[in-house]
Formats: sequence, structure tokens, C-alpha cells
Amino acid sequence: MTTPERLILTIAVAASFVAFLDGTIVHVALPSISAELGGGLTTQQWVVDAYLVTLSALILVAGSVSDAYGRVLVLRVGLIGFGIASVAVAAAPTAEFLIVARAVQGAAGAFLVPSSLAIITSTFRGAAQGRAIGVWTAGTTTAMIAGPVIGGILVDLASWRFAFLINVVPIALVLWLLTRVDIADTRRPDASIDWIGAALCTVGLGAMVFALIEQPRLGWSAPAIWIPLVGGALMFAAFLLRQRTVAHPILPLDLFRVRNFSAGNLATLFIYGALALNGFVVVVYLQQSAGFAATLAGLASLPTTILLILLSSRFGSLAGRWGPRLFMTAGPLVMAGGTLLLLTVSEDFTYWWQMLPAMIVMGFGLALTVSPLTTAILGAIDSARSGIASAVNNAVARVAGLLTIAMIGLIVGEALDLNGFHRAAIVTAALFAAGGIVSFIGIRNPRGAVAPGIRPLPD
Repeated sequence: MTTPERLILTIAVAASFVAFLDGTIVHVALPSISAELGGGLTTQQWVVDAYLVTLSALILVAGSVSDAYGRVLVLRVGLIGFGIASVAVAAAPTAEFLIVARAVQGAAGAFLVPSSLAIITSTFRGAAQGRAIGVWTAGTTTAMIAGPVIGGILVDLASWRFAFLINVVPIALVLWLLTRVDIADTRRPDASIDWIGAALCTVGLGAMVFALIEQPRLGWSAPAIWIPLVGGALMFAAFLLRQRTVAHPILPLDLFRVRNFSAGNLATLFIYGALALNGFVVVVYLQQSAGFAATLAGLASLPTTILLILLSSRFGSLAGRWGPRLFMTAGPLVMAGGTLLLLTVSEDFTYWWQMLPAMIVMGFGLALTVSPLTTAILGAIDSARSGIASAVNNAVARVAGLLTIAMIGLIVGEALDLNGFHRAAIVTAALFAAGGIVSFIGIRNPRGAVAPGIRPLPD
């Protein structure tokens, strides 16, 4: 690998590192944010979902924007926007200001991951591209692991504000590196951007999320709840209808005619919704009810992540030999069992006996699931459309987290006490189980790849 290629790979990894770091660092900071700015559980939900609304909707249009204006330019704009929004979040005087800044941060973050991956695929070829993507995956995984730990340390030793301000460091590094290397950039003058579709998707999702988050406080009969809920649903339906007729859709619905793609994304909706719900509830409960410091709360789920790193490639290889159906069925069911172990959590809390077993079982189930899920979805689509297929799956995963976090108030009640924690564990287990059932019914193994004890479904 030449020096310019190393610099380009460093740029791609560091740019994505920011988005992945922010995705995991925020949960640890939530109790401190609501304690200082007020708002309780509702504020905590909005801090997460304001980011996910804009990220989920705009990540679909990021590819079109990159084609029209160039990947490097879009990456620079995304980095600068993310940095400014991070500073605004860190300086937020009120919860409302912070929530708006988080929405801007999500909009900027939507362009970081697609642009960084596109730079890798346009720079490297053949085996070198595989190695580069492997380095990128390792770097982003490191960000996911480091996020809760770094966030916990910053919250405990300084302030929750530094958990967001730290984003400025890698952003400044990437912007400087971009001046040190010449990256070939291409633009397509015929590229079309469906801004109307992006607006319908963003506003529709945002209105429905507003209704779900605020419903426990205002009630279903309040016009401020049912009007946004109905209006948002209609706008999202209009977005889907538009994608059937617009010349350059940001969500190509024809992809869902492929069985493994549609079944895999439905499984993604359940599985990643469960993961987001569990990640939010566990970290917040450990701090607010179990009395953990932010650093310890960040370390609590580390066994899950370590098992994912150690085992996912192995299970990915086995899925390539036997087909993904067995793993996509068993993995979520194992995670459902692990989540039910959280019902052993009691007022007399002990992490080692009441939570660690659940984290270990969930880590094993997650390792069983992730690589086969990606293989099933992307393997079902022609390689020429793998970019948009990956973007759609990423958006589905983000929307899943968006919706489950929006519904936390409905699940746990006004406060995340022990009873609420147990209710959340049951709902999470049900979502995981649904993901396993959908995979068993819907996923087909490729011809020639037959998992032990499971026959491929007939055409």
C-alpha cells in the first residue's frame, strides 16, 4: 500500500469513526443531560431520536448527493457540519437547543459513512479493496467499543458536554489530511436528487416520532398527538408512493421484490429495534436506578461487543458454507433468551450474576446474526446495486432504533424503574424472537449451501 493510499484509508476510517463514536457515546451521557437540562425520560428519548430521524432519512439520499457534487466535497461538508453541530450540542443552554443541534448533527452524519466507503471503493481494487474495507470495519468497530467507555470517563471526570466536544478532534484531523492528499473525485452531471422525497421521509418520520414520544404526557386524544401521528403516516405513505413513480428514487422499491432482501430487512427491523431498545434501557437503568458511574455503565456491555468481534467472522464463514438461514434464525432466538435473563435483575442488584450472563449470551447470539444477515441481504442483490442495497439496510436499522426508542415511554411508563426495566426486557426479547421467526420463514439458502438439519426452501 502506497503512502497516498494509506492517507486515503486513514481519512475514510477517521471520518466514519466520528459517526460511529457518536452513535454509542450518547447513551452514557443521557442521565447527566436530563439531570442538568431537565425533561427526564422524554428529553433522553429526543436526544437520541432527533439524531436518528435526520440520519435515517438522509442516508438514503447521500449517494445521489455524492454523485451530483462529488464524494470529497460532500465528505468535507458533512465533516464541517458535524463538527459545528457537535460544538452546538456541547454548548447547549437548554434541552430544546440541544435537540435541534442533534438533528443537525444527524443530517451531517448521514453523509459521512457513505462518502467514506465510496472513497475506499473508488481508490482500491481487488484484494487491496477487501483489506481496506477490513481496516475500515475494524476502525468503526473500535469506535463502537470505545464510545461508551470514553463517554463514561468524560462524564465522570468532566462533563457530558465533552462527550460531544471530543468529535472535533478526529474531524480536524480528517480535514487536515484532506489537504495533504489528492483524491480523485468524480461528478455525474446527470445525477438527480429527490429532495421532495427526502423531505417527505424526514418530516413524516419526525411527526410520528413526536407523537410516540409525547403521547405518555399528553394522551392519545390530544390533537397535538393524533394530528402529527396521522399526518406523519400520510406523509411517509406519500414518500413510498413517490418512490414508485419518480425517475431516480432514493428508495428503490423494486429491491424488495427479491425475497431474501425483503425478508432480511424485515428481520433487520425487529433485530436492530431490539438492540437499540436494549442499549438505551440498560445504560440508563444502570446509572439512574443501580447507581453505576457513567464509566462502569459504559463498560457493562463490553462483553457483548468483544464476543461479536471474536466470533462474527467465524460465523460469517460458516454462513457462506451452509447458508445464512440457520444463523439468522438461531442468533436472534439466542439473543431473546439472553434478554430474558435480565428478568433476574432485582432491587438488590449484582452485575456479575444478574446482568453479565445476559451480556454473554446476547454477544454470542449477535455474533451468530450480524455477518449472515449482511451476507443474505447484499448477496441477494446484484453487485452493481450493492451500494444502494447497503444504504437501504442501514436506513432500516436506523429507523428500527428510532421507533423503539420513541416508544420507550409506552413500554416502561413515566420512569425507568425496575418494573419498567423488566417490561423493556420482555418487549426486547419478543422483538428478537420475531426477527428469528421472520428469518426462518423468509430466508432462502443459496443453491449448494445447506445448513445442517435445515433444507432450503423451494423456489
